[in-house]
Amino acid sequence: MGRRRPGTTPTLEEVAALAGVGRGTVSRVVNNEAGVKESTRRTVQKAIAELGYVPNLAARSLAGRRADAVALVMTERDWRLFGEPFFSETVRAVGDALTDTSVQLLLTLVRTDGERRRFVEYARGGRVDGVLLMSVRAEDRLPDMLAEAGLPTVLLGRRSGDEQITYVDADNVGGAREAVDHLLRGGRRSIAALTGPLDMYVAQCRLRGYRQALSRAGLAADDSFVVEGEDFTEAAGRRAMTELLRRHPEVDAVLAASDTMAVGALTALRAAGRRVPDDVAVIGFDDFQLAEHTDPPLTTVRQPLEEIGRTMVRLLLEEMEQPEVAWRHVILRTRLVVRESA
Repeated sequence: MGRRRPGTTPTLEEVAALAGVGRGTVSRVVNNEAGVKESTRRTVQKAIAELGYVPNLAARSLAGRRADAVALVMTERDWRLFGEPFFSETVRAVGDALTDTSVQLLLTLVRTDGERRRFVEYARGGRVDGVLLMSVRAEDRLPDMLAEAGLPTVLLGRRSGDEQITYVDADNVGGAREAVDHLLRGGRRSIAALTGPLDMYVAQCRLRGYRQALSRAGLAADDSFVVEGEDFTEAAGRRAMTELLRRHPEVDAVLAASDTMAVGALTALRAAGRRVPDDVAVIGFDDFQLAEHTDPPLTTVRQPLEEIGRTMVRLLLEEMEQPEVAWRHVILRTRLVVRESA
């Protein structure tokens, strides 16, 4: 690559290509971060000088300024899902955790590849100091794009078992296992699972806990007793429960992957003339406020959302202050809350 034409603006990608390194390495060099070999640093600095690249993040760092803002990014494809309790509770928990800081919380929706690229460029331009991500599916590259750009990033949950971005998660496997153990102790034997979308690791983990509990009790895990919902909403729970009753009218217990799905299951059971918990026991997952007001009140697995929000914010602020900190993984315990539905 030769010198650029006058009047054109070099990009970070062109610096990386000229130096033969990744974008993340260039970002660490221009921000004078640790973890880069001296020979690599010299190569990148030479490419920067040759191209005349002046990154916004470097200029902001040299001036000692920060945006004093972090972005909470939601990646669900359907904007209507943000009316669900999980999203509002998460926003509240993160907002509360930032109350005593000078950091502003910005909410944004990123759904398409074009929106991903635009958001990364926006964040790299110095508008935010870090990013919190929620509802990220297995195939989503946004966390990797942010890491390559050198932006502190913390996930709520994770995309897979070998996630290499900082995350905070609940013990979804253990929570589901405890719920099914409770059903088994109550004498239930035809136990089903209504899952969320299985391209999300959280849904896979809750299904794994369900299967582990059945296996430990010496019961075969029949996949026909597992119905996948297209999301975690009440409508998805109602449709999944209706399908389950069609397959297995003898079902006597259900673990739903969220409280809202459990509400949908209660509606479908009532429409089918089934009594809860007499005929079918129902357990949800989350322990949102609505769980106390269903008919009957919902037994559910409590996620510590306030603690999750505080921990996400703490880890992000630490990474903003110390960019050389390696990614960290935190898994918080859940608790079964027994009410009248199971």
